[in-house]
Amino acid sequence: MGHEDLPALELAFPGPERDRGVAAILSGQKTALTGLLEIYEHAGEVVPQMGQRFSVLDSGGRPAVTIELVDVRVVPMREIDDDFARAEGRGYADMAQWRTAHEEFFRSDGVSEFLGRTPVIDDATLVVAQRFRVSVEPD
Repeated sequence: MGHEDLPALELAFPGPERDRGVAAILSGQKTALTGLLEIYEHAGEVVPQMGQRFSVLDSGGRPAVTIELVDVRVVPMREIDDDFARAEGRGYADMAQWRTAHEEFFRSDGVSEFLGRTPVIDDATLVVAQRFRVSVEPD
């Protein structure tokens, strides 16, 4: 199955944030990602499963890289540790920096608009913590 036959995965929103995320995957710095469970539920999407492959799209909507999930956990935000935070490949030194950035994103105008309200983000907020490996890079 080629990357064009896989479900698409879009990091954040198109623009600089997505471009930095795709670049971090391609460089090997990013091996983890986090989603707000409430977004999956609101979109009617099932939580991804270990072994699932995705075509990660760039800001232009083109396949940039294929990843395979090697671990998926639904956990409260308080359970994210420093190792996972660093694996996000965004330069977080620890989970406190990860938490600040994710709280800001999850409360952003884009997420609030999508959900129809600003989500409550606290220690008990459930996130989908995913670790992955690069599976196949497009030609």
